Amino acid sequence: MIVLSADGHAVVRNDPFVPAVAVTPTPAVAAAVASAPRASAAGAPKRHRPAPPSVHSDLARFNRTGAITSTAFRSYSATLSQAIASENRLRGTRQAELEAVLANMHAIAVAKQLTPSRLPALFETLARNRQWWTTGPLLASGQRVEFAGSQLVWEYYAGQGIELQVLGSFGKADGLYTGGPADYPALGQLLAEIVPLATDRGGGLTWEYYFSFDGGRPPWTSAMSQGTAIEALTRAYEAFHDSAYLSLAHRALAIFNVAPPTGVRVPTSLGARYLQYSFAPGTAIINAFLQSLIGLYDYAQVSGDSEAQRLFAAGNAEAEAEVPHFDTGAWSLYQPGIEDTLSYHELVTGFLQELCSRTGAAVYCTTAQHFSADLKTPPALALLTGRARVKHAFSIAFRLSKISHVGIVVLRGSQIVFETSAYFPYGVHAFAIPSLGRKGTYTVHLAATDLAGNFNRIIGSLSLN
Repeated sequence: MIVLSADGHAVVRNDPFVPAVAVTPTPAVAAAVASAPRASAAGAPKRHRPAPPSVHSDLARFNRTGAITSTAFRSYSATLSQAIASENRLRGTRQAELEAVLANMHAIAVAKQLTPSRLPALFETLARNRQWWTTGPLLASGQRVEFAGSQLVWEYYAGQGIELQVLGSFGKADGLYTGGPADYPALGQLLAEIVPLATDRGGGLTWEYYFSFDGGRPPWTSAMSQGTAIEALTRAYEAFHDSAYLSLAHRALAIFNVAPPTGVRVPTSLGARYLQYSFAPGTAIINAFLQSLIGLYDYAQVSGDSEAQRLFAAGNAEAEAEVPHFDTGAWSLYQPGIEDTLSYHELVTGFLQELCSRTGAAVYCTTAQHFSADLKTPPALALLTGRARVKHAFSIAFRLSKISHVGIVVLRGSQIVFETSAYFPYGVHAFAIPSLGRKGTYTVHLAATDLAGNFNRIIGSLSLN
């Protein structure tokens, strides 16, 4: 974690309350750019077209209609002008990153999605980017950062500047709660900072993301970050005994009732699935789904809120049916067909253990036990190719039980005639072997090391004729 002070001094500091796993992966750069106006056909009479929306024009309209105060209008306008002036002075990466944040904000305005409730988060993001790129160091993609005097967590998304890490910030709030009463003042400060950055979405309060991600355009939201927000607000109530936190948590339930792209609810025959990304209704990410259920469960238990109980019951029924399909028998899946990294495997195992302790549901408890055992079980290998033709290129196929680094060595007697290695997911795969010029029996060594460091080796034979 890099912390930037007001005077531009940056220090590396360990923040033990910030989750280690980046559960919102670093996106591919997809800068939001407004469409250029079309040129009129040659000779055609020009028609008067109203000017497209812009951040400036929207601010003026909000001020004119009373949607924001004159004081807020002057403050936002000054922040925007300062950012544009800084962007014009900067060069290289610093200029490109600040420019990208301005472009994302402009694209939201062009899409007619710049609303008064989004202004606090958007302009806080713009101001923090101006501060960072004019005074702070360059960053590695995915680097978490904070600012002196603030508890909020930000993350650098290369090509889109630093963005408020909603999930990371609320995850930090949860950590501050479990840290004990000595950390409660920091918890209160964090929530005092992030609560005003919520926006009106789907009939309730939502903390949004304002960068492009995997085909999704800002603003978007996530059941995982929203569920973690609800959990953090519930814990704040338990820390401070202030019912206002429960009222905020209730208002944050709304997107769990609304279909994408506004909300995160996908109805199923058993209940509902809650989405990691509001723009991707077909993407089922199990760790995100489970974490959202944990937040709903905890709030429902503490508050007795019937709506939260209903939302948890609908999601829980679906999750209990889905969880077994994310167990390959040797490792966990991040989403169907895609195995977890080690950190995500450990993350989903922890979520299953938490749901097991809360609900006692056998599927959560059993799957958590399976995933824990997978961390100590070597990968299974099977050689599938036993014959090939001499003087012809061929493949040596094998079956692998879990994602691993696999190496192959082919020998004729004691002489190595081929060797290589690569990472493979679970399933059937093959190494491409160049033509070998002599008939006979060859020895094939296959070795695999999984993501947890477990190792296995098998030896087989290959006949060339």
